[in-house]
Amino acid sequence: MTAPPPYGGYQPDQPAPWPGYPVGYPAGYPPSARTNSMAVAALVCSLVFAPLGIVFGHISLSQIKRSGEEGRGLAIAGLIIGYVMTVVTILVMVVSVLFAVFMVRTVENLPQPERGTAAAGPPLPEFVAPKNLGANCQYPAIPEPAARPATPPRTGKVPTEPATVSAAIATDHGNIGLDLANGQAPCTVNNFASLAHQGFFDGTTCHRLATGHLAMLQCGDPSGTGTGGPGYRFPNEYPTNQYRLSDPAVEIPVIYPRGTVAMANAGPGTNGSQFFLVYEDSLLPPTYTVFGTVDTSGLAILDEIAADGVADGSNDGEPATPLTIASVSVD
Repeated sequence: MTAPPPYGGYQPDQPAPWPGYPVGYPAGYPPSARTNSMAVAALVCSLVFAPLGIVFGHISLSQIKRSGEEGRGLAIAGLIIGYVMTVVTILVMVVSVLFAVFMVRTVENLPQPERGTAAAGPPLPEFVAPKNLGANCQYPAIPEPAARPATPPRTGKVPTEPATVSAAIATDHGNIGLDLANGQAPCTVNNFASLAHQGFFDGTTCHRLATGHLAMLQCGDPSGTGTGGPGYRFPNEYPTNQYRLSDPAVEIPVIYPRGTVAMANAGPGTNGSQFFLVYEDSLLPPTYTVFGTVDTSGLAILDEIAADGVADGSNDGEPATPLTIASVSVD
């Protein structure tokens, strides 16, 4: 009698329970687990748009936990890169804002130049009274008709005292106070006072604003065209009379300071009714008679008009904000 093999050994008459591979496995190696697509998306998006990479990373980890898919390392890498990029971006933005605030405050704290110091050039010459100052003021008629009827002022000798005469231009924006330099340009002040007393300036507009190297508001033409006048003309006074006629220096621009009141002209000796008010230091040849200054309240009005600029957007033309003269009074 044959004894059975120990431990239930193999029985030759029984078929083997497997033909060479474990039961339940097809021929070949077992399939690899699929990589989670969200994990790949998390890594890619973390480099392109970090917040989206963070979102996809968390979704990926949740899906991998449920499905057993591969890609956990990719998802974690996407999360780490996403968080790092987000933090770096926030830090850069904060630093940029702080730097911008610092620069703005630095610029604001820089010493600001005083108004009217932009022009660079020699000042107006010192006034030295000519021997014949105010001795023979003449206002000859011209062929061009007056823009508004006006009688020429008295001719001959005019007083040079008081040296300063007060005047006021009443406008629709407020009063512009003037100190007229009677002791420096008596013939010009005589003319301005005469036209003011006749109401020549009443209801007229200041037709020209210049905002470039010449900063002034020009008034005194009833026609509003820049060509109108009183029908007569008269010679220049200060600063032109501080130069010899042949002196080449008369053609070199000098600084007409902020607040200057001067006569407009079409050339020496062509003064009429048009005048201009300087609101910033301006360079001009010394061929425009200076006959006064504007007070502080008047300069504030000029600044308002100048701030609105020229109507056509250029730096010389009709003011965007009109200024109408109601009347002019001279004490």
